[in-house]
Amino acid sequence: MITTSPTEFLAAFAALTPLPDASATARAAYLVAPAEFSLAAESASDNRYMDMDLAVDPLKALAQHSALAQALRADVPVVTFPGDPATPDAIFPNNVFATAPGRLIVGRMRHPVRQREATRTDIREFFGDVLGYDEIDLSGCENLVAELTGSLIIDRARGVGYCGLSERCDMAGAQAMLKAFELRLMFCFELADGEYHTNVVLTLLASRAAIIAADGFRDPAAAQAIASAYGDRALWISPQQKQAFAGNAITLSDQRVWMSARAAASLQPEQIETLRDYGFALGSVDLDEIEKAGGSLRCCVGEIY
Repeated sequence: MITTSPTEFLAAFAALTPLPDASATARAAYLVAPAEFSLAAESASDNRYMDMDLAVDPLKALAQHSALAQALRADVPVVTFPGDPATPDAIFPNNVFATAPGRLIVGRMRHPVRQREATRTDIREFFGDVLGYDEIDLSGCENLVAELTGSLIIDRARGVGYCGLSERCDMAGAQAMLKAFELRLMFCFELADGEYHTNVVLTLLASRAAIIAADGFRDPAAAQAIASAYGDRALWISPQQKQAFAGNAITLSDQRVWMSARAAASLQPEQIETLRDYGFALGSVDLDEIEKAGGSLRCCVGEIY
């Protein structure tokens, strides 16, 4: 079921029970290392978090990425695939490849520079030949745009998706992802002007709380409905904190939320205490070089369910 109505969503959500044997967090993660790190002009055309005038340091980006992989291993096993200079945005693989139990989903990217990422055979073969996953390939569907877990935030414990509509995901893409991820309920809403991905304005914390940037939603009622669904266990962040990527976070265990050092530094002490009250320690990694490409920690992490 797909709904665009906050009221209808809350009624449907209230009728759901957690899925038996479903895990709220991933069992492993994968990353794609930066190779000759650079900024992609195509991506910058609809990503206001990028500044093409900034100089980048490829070696610093590689070192930060390696530190990220090592840090996340405190929570889950992490696999790092090599990068490709021909695909500079490949450090954000969660938009192109995503998983559900037993399935690899390949997304349909908006920009050609990112569509090339979907042709990688090594990632497909890892999931297909090594893990034995079935493949659902949306990359050849020319009548839709679906940038996977950039656009779609998933409550894995309940099978519920939150899909922000923008240039990076249209309604046809949302419908395709509903089917591919086998979700029971999807709440679709428009992102505010200038927002490109939902995972910059919304994070679900192990299916029991949320981080929300209200100004990232075109309709404030949509943001409030999501908060209400989780018993108002929502950490509301300011536009400045959103710009610092505090909304681009991830939980890879039930006890910790990860975000970049810049994002963590933007939080107020009472917000960190709120996260503790929700049961989450705060983990952070310095990613300021990688963030020049318009994404942050959550964008770098592909989840393996």
